Amino acid sequence: MNWLYSFTRAEFIFIGLFVGLYTLYVWRTFRLAAQLNTLAWGVVPKFFLRGSYLTLLIIALLGPSFGETEGDLVTTDRDTFLVVDISRSMDASDVMPTRLERIKYDVQQLCDTLPTNRFGLILAANIPFVLSPLTADHDALKQFIREVRTNASPSGGANLCSALELARQKLLTDPSARLSVKSIIVFSDGENFSPCERTLLSQLRSQGLTVLTVGIGTETGAPIRNGRDFVRDDDKQIVRTRLNRSFLQDLARDTRGHYLEADASGQYVNELANVVRDLKGRSVDQRRIAVSTNKYYYFLMVALTLLALDLIVTIRTFRL
Repeated sequence: MNWLYSFTRAEFIFIGLFVGLYTLYVWRTFRLAAQLNTLAWGVVPKFFLRGSYLTLLIIALLGPSFGETEGDLVTTDRDTFLVVDISRSMDASDVMPTRLERIKYDVQQLCDTLPTNRFGLILAANIPFVLSPLTADHDALKQFIREVRTNASPSGGANLCSALELARQKLLTDPSARLSVKSIIVFSDGENFSPCERTLLSQLRSQGLTVLTVGIGTETGAPIRNGRDFVRDDDKQIVRTRLNRSFLQDLARDTRGHYLEADASGQYVNELANVVRDLKGRSVDQRRIAVSTNKYYYFLMVALTLLALDLIVTIRTFRL
């Protein structure tokens, strides 16, 4: 027999109270019977009756499991590549402290919210690259994301479509991800991106790779710091970067994914985690296993029967 719960201090306290109080009751009863010059053996059957259903109730609370039954065990692995835009526009401070710093914090929160998922990390620069392969070691991933900086190249741009293609290849060629539910989450302000090729979008849809896009930034935008000055265009005017919501929405729609927008409080992270949890994959690990079942109700039914018997049947305590 197996037990769902272990014997704890609470059970010992209940047993101790029952034995102590009932011993006091029996002692006082016999003492009173001696004063009346009679017998009080009628308390003995009640003691065993009440002790029996108390024992059965405690056994039921501990969850006794015995016997075997077959059941289906279905597990769904979830693998997600995080694509983080590191273009210069991600240094804008219309989202405090900056767009990139906000995303770095939210990615760490997402890892904590989905502790059983595997995540990989791709940085969308001029030439995108994998910073971390798929891993269940969230501490290592969070260490990687904390060290991310914006692209220091002169153009400071990002090739988001190439980053998506890289994530697609990594998800499909990783043998450990063969049976998992696969998804790609893109964190970006969506600025200055041209639409991705239709071939790539079609492949993402047909291969069951859900793309979730997260927009970071505001429509009013903000300038980009460049040392003590700001980034300026050829006419020496301060460049102002804005959230390109339509690009990210179109990307999510074309891949049958979802678009979310980062907020200052980070509440969207829970919504994003729920979307990832709800993704349905085409392949799951399913097997039949033999398990012991909790048979607490047998003991509970007998205990309740004895309790009812205790209430119905009366035994004369004193024989006068």
